Amino acid sequence: MLPHKQIELSLQTAVRAVLPDADVAAVLVRPCDPKFGDYQSNALMSLAKTRKLNPRQLATDVVANLDVSAVCEKVEIAGAGFLNFRLKNSLLGQTLEAAARGEHLFFAKAAQPKTIVLDFSSPNVAKPMHVGHIRSTGIGDALQRTLRLLNHRIISDNHIGDWGTQFGKLLLGWKQILNRAELERDAITELERLYKVINAECDANPARLEEAKSELVKLQAGEAENTAIWKEMIALSQKQFDTIYGRLGVRFEQALGESFYNPWLGEVVNELLRRGIARESEGAVGVFSDGSLPQKEDPFLVNRDSEWVADPALVRKSDGGFNYMTTDLATIDYRLKTWSPKEIVYVVDDRQSGHFKKLFLTFARWKSEEAKNTKLVHVGFGKIMGEDGKPFKTRSGDTVKLSDLMDEAEERAFKIVSEKSPALPETQRKEIARVIGLGAVKYADLLPNRQSDYVFSWDKMLALQGNTAPYLQYAYARIKSIFRKAAETFNVQHSTPNIQLAAPEEFALAKHLLNFGITLEAVADELRPNYLCNYLFELAVHFSRFFESCPVLKADDEAARHSRLALCDLTARVLKQGLDTLGIEVVEQM
Repeated sequence: MLPHKQIELSLQTAVRAVLPDADVAAVLVRPCDPKFGDYQSNALMSLAKTRKLNPRQLATDVVANLDVSAVCEKVEIAGAGFLNFRLKNSLLGQTLEAAARGEHLFFAKAAQPKTIVLDFSSPNVAKPMHVGHIRSTGIGDALQRTLRLLNHRIISDNHIGDWGTQFGKLLLGWKQILNRAELERDAITELERLYKVINAECDANPARLEEAKSELVKLQAGEAENTAIWKEMIALSQKQFDTIYGRLGVRFEQALGESFYNPWLGEVVNELLRRGIARESEGAVGVFSDGSLPQKEDPFLVNRDSEWVADPALVRKSDGGFNYMTTDLATIDYRLKTWSPKEIVYVVDDRQSGHFKKLFLTFARWKSEEAKNTKLVHVGFGKIMGEDGKPFKTRSGDTVKLSDLMDEAEERAFKIVSEKSPALPETQRKEIARVIGLGAVKYADLLPNRQSDYVFSWDKMLALQGNTAPYLQYAYARIKSIFRKAAETFNVQHSTPNIQLAAPEEFALAKHLLNFGITLEAVADELRPNYLCNYLFELAVHFSRFFESCPVLKADDEAARHSRLALCDLTARVLKQGLDTLGIEVVEQM
């Protein structure tokens, strides 16, 4: 068992001995400032507060029942009731050697895995995927990779926008102004053109809008011709999706579009009406506030002119059509019946936070028992900004297409690789550029606190210094080059060495390696991939300090050389696993 888990279990046992009724699930240990120790727990202070106990006395009582002598030096009580733990050096070496033997890589599989539905990416049919999709797609993929690594069962579902009023306009354009040659050359650009032309005509001419509505009604009624055209649009769009997801290395278990849930929408609205959860208003049907929340916290209310007025969640429009809220309610119901998840996680930008608040509260009123057993989570994120401080656009002011962004990333990376390593064959430089370019874009998106806006900068994200993917990929390639040189000079043993830690830089690197699992758990618990980005950057920095201060191939003796090579190998393995968990590849040579 990993050291922090041993400490945690022992601490939970000691807390139960003192407070038999305590919920110890939140009694955890976390890495701390090295001057205080290796791990720290502040859990006793909150336990003391809820029971009106003296936290320092509670800490003293818990420590009296705590036995971590096999793992730690003496436990220290600090401040108002912090517990500080310092690992025994012998245990540190044993843990590293176990990792070197392949027994673990500093993380443990979840003992009680959960089934989690992850809803992310969600592009629209007949529209190009744009730069904004990198956020939902990258964050969602990093989360599914992290949760899978920790042994959870993940159903990733790409909820594609394949239904709605826009299809009336698309169908009209397809029938009247479609350029077949352009459709075959670049289907999505042609479909986008159709929509723009017809949409402008509908805005200018009410009769044109009625024509589009007529085409939509035929589609909704299942008319054969319009259904066939609609299916062809979906198939053409799916080719674009598959190409982009293939380049990004993103996979989904499911891709159930909005149209999949159409058969249940009327039933959802009728049940909400029958049970008094929704009511009619001005010809539409909506879910209104039930008065259970303070007005400032109630998403079904909005303040206008210093007065709180209704802001219902509409589930049926006055023309009889349904909307996102109706579809999303039917989607939750389907997911619960099909997969019985413990959590459903939506990776959607923060501008939709109001929608999800209404959705989750409406579902809780509709399916109260299911809602008690299933956690619904909105993982929001901010915008991508240009260096001018405005939303990131092309020079002409258009939305940046995701395919164009990826092409530019690879082109810029190829120029850098060619300057740094001109002797490499072109095919190898192109492959390195692909890995570096796409990795740089992904990492730059995952690095900030996801709820913050961030500035898109090619120079920063492709830099070989600082907290960037190229810096981490270079650290990995650098370690691989050490082993190539070692193989040329020495008989590199494959048996597990006796890992010896002497220099401060060796201890710092070793202890940081041990925190890989805690970091993965924090990413999974709080759904924040940036924790892993920062951990990997700190790992690379620790490695650089170690490598500069502790000769590896020129170590004083063979035992020290093998020990330091083992530290190099473990660092490379954690870097590779960590980057893979973020959806980023590595190369052996840069």
